[in-house]
Amino acid sequence: MRITFVLPGWARFPVGGFKVVYEYANRLSEKRHDVSIVHSLITCPRQVSIVKKIAAPIISGISHLFELPKVSWFDISPKVKIVISPNLNEKFIPEGDVIVATAWRTAEWVARQPSTKGRKFYLMQDFYPWLASKEELEATWHLPLKKLVVSHWLHDKVTHAGRTDVTVIPNGIDHQIFRLLNDFAGRPPRVTMLFSPVNYKASDDGLQALEICRKQHPELIVSLFGPTLFKKIPDWATYQRNIPVARLVELFNLSRIYLCSSIAEGFALPPAEAMACGCAVVSTDCGGIREYAEHEINALLSPPKDPQALAQNILRLLEDDNLRLRLARTGYKKIQEFTWEKAVKKLEATFTEE
Repeated sequence: MRITFVLPGWARFPVGGFKVVYEYANRLSEKRHDVSIVHSLITCPRQVSIVKKIAAPIISGISHLFELPKVSWFDISPKVKIVISPNLNEKFIPEGDVIVATAWRTAEWVARQPSTKGRKFYLMQDFYPWLASKEELEATWHLPLKKLVVSHWLHDKVTHAGRTDVTVIPNGIDHQIFRLLNDFAGRPPRVTMLFSPVNYKASDDGLQALEICRKQHPELIVSLFGPTLFKKIPDWATYQRNIPVARLVELFNLSRIYLCSSIAEGFALPPAEAMACGCAVVSTDCGGIREYAEHEINALLSPPKDPQALAQNILRLLEDDNLRLRLARTGYKKIQEFTWEKAVKKLEATFTEE
């Protein structure tokens, strides 16, 4: 098949949604599909402000003067065609058999494409009520696109809005990369967390929870990582910016606990990857994480926006190593079920079904 993925913009730093698309593109190209990824510099649905409407033609006109750098944080196969376009006008979109919108900002553009661009799909990876109005988001759910969602939590949201053309394809984990290097036991008292400027990640809640824990366990080691350091961190924590994947795997393997403080996640990749490296996961019940995390079975979950509850669950694992080991081992076993091979096979089948 000739398959085109349409991404909103260009990610200079690791972004989960882009990573998923790059994984699919690489693996589909290895199966001899002709895969293109269109990165549009401008994604302006009808609802954009007048300012963007004025700016868009100007940016489109000068975009050829700029050359975007190679994606340095992900190894995209040379078999995958990368297209940089000023906008999503049909002249920039390859002819094909399948075209996939990968975010709400690209869904309306894809819906407008002629049939020569292929059967139309919408890969929904998250639910962001803070990036657009509920009405704007749900309007994209009703576009004539076959819906693909990465978790049953998202499936329930979309079907509740009245859609039935929804297929669940959970994300995979690359178990050749994210794997157990150190035994579950004997790890230092370290908690690792993604530290992000994005509001829905609620990193400040995570820091508050960790500060509570350190008052009772001053020996606690706190390791943060992320795309950019957007604010000063406490002197009791360390931060690594744009950490290479190999180093991230090493960090996960040197951690007892992975902490996720998000308000909402479509799937939540970092906790899943940490789980595959033997971490016990403490997280908010942020929706999509339920695809693989079950409270008291293989993780500890608590309501979002409640740092005190997060702290209590971290303390439970710091003070009960048998509980920590049980959750880490059951989590590791559970996450082995999630593979890119399964995800790609189901995606291919969905692309070809009538």
